[in-house]
Amino acid sequence: MQRSITSKPDQASSRRGFTIVELLIVIVVIGILATLTIVAYTGIQNRAKTASLQSDLEQASKQLEIYKFGTSTSEQYPVNLATAALKATSGNSYTYQVNNASPASYCLSEFVGSTSYRITNTNTIPTEGTCSGVILGGTTCPTGFIVVPGSSTYSTSDFCVMKYEAKQSSSTVPISQASGTPWANITQTNAINYSANVAGCSGCHLITEAEWLTIAQNVLSVNSNWSGGTVGSGYIYQGHINNNPASALSASTNDSDGLNGISGGTGGAGLNNRRTLTLTNGEVIWDLSGNVYEWTSGTTTGGQPGASGYTWRQWNALSVPGSLYPNPYPSYANPSGGSWTSSQGIGKISSNSDEGAVRGFLRGGAWSIGSNAGVLTLILNNSPSYPYTFFGFRVSR
Repeated sequence: MQRSITSKPDQASSRRGFTIVELLIVIVVIGILATLTIVAYTGIQNRAKTASLQSDLEQASKQLEIYKFGTSTSEQYPVNLATAALKATSGNSYTYQVNNASPASYCLSEFVGSTSYRITNTNTIPTEGTCSGVILGGTTCPTGFIVVPGSSTYSTSDFCVMKYEAKQSSSTVPISQASGTPWANITQTNAINYSANVAGCSGCHLITEAEWLTIAQNVLSVNSNWSGGTVGSGYIYQGHINNNPASALSASTNDSDGLNGISGGTGGAGLNNRRTLTLTNGEVIWDLSGNVYEWTSGTTTGGQPGASGYTWRQWNALSVPGSLYPNPYPSYANPSGGSWTSSQGIGKISSNSDEGAVRGFLRGGAWSIGSNAGVLTLILNNSPSYPYTFFGFRVSR
């Protein structure tokens, strides 16, 4: 008797592998978990950095006060970091600014990576940021300069710039200080040459177009610089533009005195005449608009936006876009700026699309040009060798 044999299926051949969809899901899940782990670890690292800075600075403030009242016979702070003998967490570094004139004062910054905190003799609670005139990483700006945060729009890193328009220290040496009227009646060529002569400033140069536009972009983004209290509301302050007095003004060491020297006259001494603008890092710059035009290092032999013939034009009404670099249009730095005009206080442009001669860039406007002045005002009428009573400059590093 024959027995029929039914073979069993091969168990190995019946096993099913992962489908492509399942593999993709696994990969995505692993990627998400890895990202969450990295984010969490980064957050822990950042909190640890912040904690180390705050702890160091809190201890440092006590040591500085002990030195002043316990070690110093004249109630002064240590003259430098070596004398202060402050200890920082490994990997952290200090910068120290002290003024022992009565009353004595100091500012101490501490850095680690891209994180910084500071204390002062009047505010011993660690506050995020650096001391005035100190770039992240510890580089100290020259006397009379402030720090400007860099801009990815214009490919700039943090840099130093004169807080005030350049004044004349000697025949070829500019200085940044509140007192004195701006160094004017100067050519762009001389402004470029003399900018390198700032005392104690290796690498100082006439402010570039990219640096000017970085500052303009920054101050335009700060609510307190606008009369309406928010960006784009009302107008951004334009400085000394009402021709009263009909001359350039000195500045004030008091940054709260933004109307310093302004008289009544056409337009009155309204808030649009405020001469100070605040940056996002809290630094204050004087006369970026108004007082005197300021040369930048920019030159062009063509590509001017506008139309044929020199005249003042609104930025949003240019029939020929031009090809200037970096892009000077308000909308390039801020999309909402495309609708802004001189009514928002940004100023105008004077250019000639048919011009073929070498022209230097003048920014900001002077004391007599009213609504044509502004932080984005640009005039391209003049050669680099042309001086005029209205023409000054500002140095950066």
